[in-house]
Amino acid sequence: MSEKALVALVGRPNVGKSTLFNRIVGRRIAVVSDIAGTTRDRLYADSEWNGIPFMLVDTGGIELVEGWNTVPLSEDSSRFMPLIRQQATIAIQDADVIIHVVDGRAGITSADKEIADILRRSKKPIIIAANKLESSKLWDDAYEFYELALGEVFPISALHGAGSGDLLDAVTAVIPEFPAEDEDENNINIALIGRPNTGKSTLLNKLVGEERAIVSPIAGTTRDATDTKLMWGDQPFTIIDTAGIRKRGKIERGVEKYSVLRALKALQRADVALLLLEASEGVTAQDAHIAGMLLEDMPAVVILVNKWDAVEKDGFTIYDHEEALRQELNFLPFAPIMFISAKTGQRTQKIFSLVLKANEARHRRIKTAALNKFMRDTVAKNPPSGGGGKRVKFFYATQASTAPPTFIFFVNKPKFVHFSYKRYLENQLRENFDLAGTPIRLLFRARSEDRFGK
Repeated sequence: MSEKALVALVGRPNVGKSTLFNRIVGRRIAVVSDIAGTTRDRLYADSEWNGIPFMLVDTGGIELVEGWNTVPLSEDSSRFMPLIRQQATIAIQDADVIIHVVDGRAGITSADKEIADILRRSKKPIIIAANKLESSKLWDDAYEFYELALGEVFPISALHGAGSGDLLDAVTAVIPEFPAEDEDENNINIALIGRPNTGKSTLLNKLVGEERAIVSPIAGTTRDATDTKLMWGDQPFTIIDTAGIRKRGKIERGVEKYSVLRALKALQRADVALLLLEASEGVTAQDAHIAGMLLEDMPAVVILVNKWDAVEKDGFTIYDHEEALRQELNFLPFAPIMFISAKTGQRTQKIFSLVLKANEARHRRIKTAALNKFMRDTVAKNPPSGGGGKRVKFFYATQASTAPPTFIFFVNKPKFVHFSYKRYLENQLRENFDLAGTPIRLLFRARSEDRFGK
């Protein structure tokens, strides 16, 4: 699975980065306000232009000092230079292309110059978006920003969309091509993901058999998403150890927020995600939040309950824990659960077997004839009840893709297929075709939408 380029929106507060973010991704995700500094947490979203996909990140205003929004941004730049340097440096390290957003109406400020000084040394492609120029009559005002010596300047109005197409043409023209990964085509990418201090780095060291990752009781020790290659029998794996993801309100500004972004990027190229939970704490709200993120990129999932050696047990403990986990993570019913101890190595060598099985399910393709026989038998056993007096008829089914398995059911009334019946079909698919460990997609289309063979 290839990694997408990262395009970062960088600039001082209140220049319109969040409005531009929403404009580019095509939906309202970022909170937009006239109050400088509204964006506190890093926002990211997949986007595409000219057929070129990329991940866009709204980095928030490069913040100054406590009470910075009471200080005119064009004055006293020496007070906030250290924080400007820290956050801008982190941004340019991760980004493949940087859009420096400035306020075209305000003209060049000292903060713009300080940010530009840092960006200029990055040797990354940089494009200036001179925002808030709602009228083309004002576009000549943008050209003073060439003084920043960063690259092309594009006058835009993020609010109305003017000039955004030209800006994106320039962005996609300089997005680098990612070289093909120099690895066996049978390699399986495994992402270790979870809250801080759940034992991800300890598990990595145990699986690899040596001290590859720094292990510390201090939460947040791991900053980067690091790759480690290893063989298990004849099967090559790449294990990606990611930074722990905290609650949004507890994420520190600067380095840790970008560590979270790296963890999210790691999921894009993961075939299988190992979700680590801490046995003594059960499923926390943050565990559930992270688990929900797995449904966005849809890798196969294995749930690992770590530190099992520290739990007092009786003959029913493991069953009670598993039942509680299933209730709390009921949106991941397909994910197998294993209780381990990364510290002692308990059951850790069995992880690879689960990963292989989940990955095979994720890439499983079912023959059309077998799928349609399944559909006929399943519907006959439990016919759908139509909503609003409408009877739902199933005609045929096909598998559109794998990774994850995606199935299209052609019916007469797609909107009347109840969610409970969709769940029934999904459960039957898993049971009949051994799809444990992988998410699956079910799509329902009217027969008139058939594009196969017509």
